[in-house]
Amino acid sequence: MFSHVMFGTDDIQKSKKFYDALMEVLGYSEGVIDERGRCFYFTPNGVFGLTNPINGEPTTVSNGMTVGFNVTGPEQGDAWHAAGVANGGTACEDAPGVRVGATRSLYLAYLRDPSGHKICATYFVPQ
Repeated sequence: MFSHVMFGTDDIQKSKKFYDALMEVLGYSEGVIDERGRCFYFTPNGVFGLTNPINGEPTTVSNGMTVGFNVTGPEQGDAWHAAGVANGGTACEDAPGVRVGATRSLYLAYLRDPSGHKICATYFVPQ
């Protein structure tokens, strides 16, 4: 559905360290810094990027926004969450685990990245 997701950050290197650790858990290569100082993570299905805001203003966080990353199961989600906390992220929401909904169960693990963006590891539990 999405071609790319781009997050603003005031510290590319700090954010790159954080996301390099998360992407390693997910099996992706570390981020690539381009000639404009932006950091990109390329996958077969899309691109995740980090940039200083192009308007020159400080980075802000969108209230109510979450970007989810697919994981292969709770074990990978727990490792993703631990890597994030160990590399400058902050745990938020409920502790990682399975949430039972009306139509399906999900494993979820939430973090705030070093710039304050809310992200989530998601696994759709088979029914």
